[in-house]
Amino acid sequence: RRAWAAAVASSSSSCSSRGGSRRCSLGACCSYRLRDALHPLWQSPLTIPGGTRQSPINIQWRDSVYDPFLKPLKISYDPTTCLHIWNNGYSFLVEFDDSTDRSIIVGGPLENQYRLKQFHFHWGAINDWGSEHTVDSKFYPAELHLVHWNAVEYPNFEEAVMEGNGLAVIGVFLKLGARHEGLQTLVDALPAVRHKDTVIEFDVFDPSCLIPSCPDYWTYAGSLTTPPLTESVTWIIKKKPIEVDEDQLEAFRTLLFTSDGEEERRMVDNFRPLQPLMNRTVRSSFHPQLRPHAQQLSP
Repeated sequence: RRAWAAAVASSSSSCSSRGGSRRCSLGACCSYRLRDALHPLWQSPLTIPGGTRQSPINIQWRDSVYDPFLKPLKISYDPTTCLHIWNNGYSFLVEFDDSTDRSIIVGGPLENQYRLKQFHFHWGAINDWGSEHTVDSKFYPAELHLVHWNAVEYPNFEEAVMEGNGLAVIGVFLKLGARHEGLQTLVDALPAVRHKDTVIEFDVFDPSCLIPSCPDYWTYAGSLTTPPLTESVTWIIKKKPIEVDEDQLEAFRTLLFTSDGEEERRMVDNFRPLQPLMNRTVRSSFHPQLRPHAQQLSP
């Protein structure tokens, strides 16, 4: 646990920004470049005791188990808790004030109330891949993660990261389709955080507009997807994707892994490869036999 805590401290170290020093809250999934040199987070080997619930995974639709006791997930976000957009060199984060219970989720597979800390995306260099999770081995071009922590049992986000029931992450797939008006507000702000370590104020944004209205989801016990890889995450993967258009995805790809003045490296393929399911069960809030045609799963 000391090694994990040290890794959390390292990955959460202060970063320079316009507003002074900041702590990294990527938490439930920073990332590394799939087909480029490993990100420094991955250059030091870490021993993961057990390591039986790592993320992300491939979700097999027909192998998921319908659980009639899973509750609907209730989402209540206060748009005024939105604070900043931050390019931390792995993704761009939209951060929230988590000092009170103003932006929370309850229900679903969760026994407690969880506070929203931040959300971020993972995406590919092209539209053939980009999501961290897959469904029946099919990738989506991008995936949204909304990261929450268990403020009932833990005093702060950093401690919750280290515990088995500490985090809850909502995953939402993005597919090509119609322009997403809610996302466009965010896309319009991205040029200002093109370089690593840039931060801008971004207030009054309701991330619930990025969550599909369909209540169906999969859930499983998983982990962070970067070191320290702590197995602290209850994943809630929404069945239905949201639609975004080509220009909106391209806006993600204009961001950089690098700081101003450094040789430019495009921020693409910022996702972790799939991990084995091991002996875990993926539960679903819907009957898995009600599977759409295969083509509807494609991005």
